Amino acid sequence: MMTIHKEGRTLLFWLLLVLSVVNYLIYYFLPDERLLFNLALGGSILFYLIILQFFRNPIFEAPQEDGIVFAPADGKVVVIEEAEEGEYLKDKRRQVSIFMSPFNVHVNRSPIQGTVDYFQYHPGKYLVAWHPKSSTENERTSLVLRDAKGNTLMMRQIAGALAKRIKWYVTKGSALQQGEEFGFIKFGSRVDLYLPLDAEILCEIGQVTKGARTPIARLKG
Repeated sequence: MMTIHKEGRTLLFWLLLVLSVVNYLIYYFLPDERLLFNLALGGSILFYLIILQFFRNPIFEAPQEDGIVFAPADGKVVVIEEAEEGEYLKDKRRQVSIFMSPFNVHVNRSPIQGTVDYFQYHPGKYLVAWHPKSSTENERTSLVLRDAKGNTLMMRQIAGALAKRIKWYVTKGSALQQGEEFGFIKFGSRVDLYLPLDAEILCEIGQVTKGARTPIARLKG
């Protein structure tokens, strides 16, 4: 089942209104330009459908599996490496990064059940999402989740060249269920996960992910 995400409803309403008015004006004031009208109408429908698919929101029952870290977003795994997390966790972590193209679902979901220990928004640049410095220099949020066993992981929503707006629905102390929506990145970009070094990685580079459905790692603790 699919619905339209709340982040897109107002935009889609006004876009439909504007495109309808533009096409009506072409039809009314240029009655002899049938080719122009047909091109404008076809282009408007195509453009609207492209924007519409940006805001699709699949409805499903998320799996609940203790110890399993699920993908926080639809996309493709582009990074699996050891990295230093210097903002809050202050230690070495296993980083897994998921790139969200403009054609992916843009909803971000909690990979585990836990409590938000830390949340921070950072204004920044709009480098392309695969740029090495995008994780630390782009507009982004940082969110640290702690599960019932004390495991911690960080997620970063990272804006890119097209993504100009990050939305989030949590604060420090928020409790999240596994698979629960915590944010949205308009027009796609990237989500980084910083996992414990002893986590067993269950994904591979190039793998296509589905938010809250694709296993990313298994926690040891």
